[in-house]
Amino acid sequence: MTIDTCLQKGLLPVERARAQLLESVAPLRETETLPLEQARGRLLAEAASAQLDLPPCDNSAMDGYALCGDGLQFSLVGKSLAGHPYSGALEPGQCVRITTGAALPEGADRVEMQENIKLDDKRVLLQKAAAAGAHIRRRGEDVTSGETLVPVGRRLKVPDIALLAAAGVQRVTVLRRLRAALLSVGDELKPLSTPAAELGTGEIYDSNRIALRAALEELEIDVVDLGCQPDDPGPIRAAFERARDSADIVITSGGVSVGEADYTRGVLEELGQLEMWRLAIKPGKPFTFGRLPRAAGESYFFGLPGNPVSALVTLYQLVLPAVEKIRGADDELVRFQGRARLLNPIRKSPGRLDFQRGFTYRDGDGLQVVETTGIQGSHILSGFSHANCFIVLPRESGDCDTGDWVTIEPFGAPLT
Repeated sequence: MTIDTCLQKGLLPVERARAQLLESVAPLRETETLPLEQARGRLLAEAASAQLDLPPCDNSAMDGYALCGDGLQFSLVGKSLAGHPYSGALEPGQCVRITTGAALPEGADRVEMQENIKLDDKRVLLQKAAAAGAHIRRRGEDVTSGETLVPVGRRLKVPDIALLAAAGVQRVTVLRRLRAALLSVGDELKPLSTPAAELGTGEIYDSNRIALRAALEELEIDVVDLGCQPDDPGPIRAAFERARDSADIVITSGGVSVGEADYTRGVLEELGQLEMWRLAIKPGKPFTFGRLPRAAGESYFFGLPGNPVSALVTLYQLVLPAVEKIRGADDELVRFQGRARLLNPIRKSPGRLDFQRGFTYRDGDGLQVVETTGIQGSHILSGFSHANCFIVLPRESGDCDTGDWVTIEPFGAPLT
């Protein structure tokens, strides 16, 4: 099924929906300055520059002897240890004992590892001459003072933290953390504290909000949890007003389809501007995006399908790329996809991009293989729990047979 055919059937292709979301949201601009040790995972808002050269001085790359001049025999005149350098200058034919990272004494022009040395009282004997400049780390060969170390827009990783710390950067300016408001609406939803025996017919646990909160917190997004609201316009309006005013994004699951929860949709349309899409995606189809104006800017609304697997799939495939842009990431979120040989047949009808839950691994011959994790209904959470990838089946494709090569997308955060 082509994109035009999808549109004719009233279904918005996933790639079109993703592109529209990315065009509709804008990155945060607010910043904060943090101690370096608190900055892992944060997006850098101002370039971080080195405060000194790295290495800060010429030093030894190994334990051994720092030598001055050519030859096979040297007089041992002292030692240079890390943090305790030799204070004098070497003359030709002299050497000092030196440890890894210790400052190279003035006059030293090479280092020989201790395994190639014979020590005879105060004489150091070499089996062969050491090459000039051997085993010396030169000042500034890694980083020079004032050099930009990490560009704006980079999400700080542990190696970035190590580099910045070594270069004397104590504090960094980063974009503030994204704030997300979560709430559920529905008389049928009950808190987990309710004993199972007390659930009435048709009542279910408010599980989607719990899962969505876990996903957002895994991504280091601050969550404002507004709990579950009854099907009553007053509490719904109050909850959405609080969500709009306290968070950058508002996320719900279910309750905004036509005829499903009139109060929720009515309140949202009263407070802002909504776009309701039917997506050419499986699992999932109904999806809502909107803007909720507030005193300073606006908050973005994402309404996910109510089925639990659909909610998580649309969060992962649609909301998270938009979230990355909102919180300031320079690059569009692109996830790795590969190919694997299918171990079981798959039934599929053309028409929707299908994200089936699968388990992929390398078999005994080193071949990447994948199998589905049982029933693929949008309410089947056990299969999702056992999966480690999506089997991505194009809109226009049909059934797949055992042995076919299919596209897989290994799970990334927050599904890992």
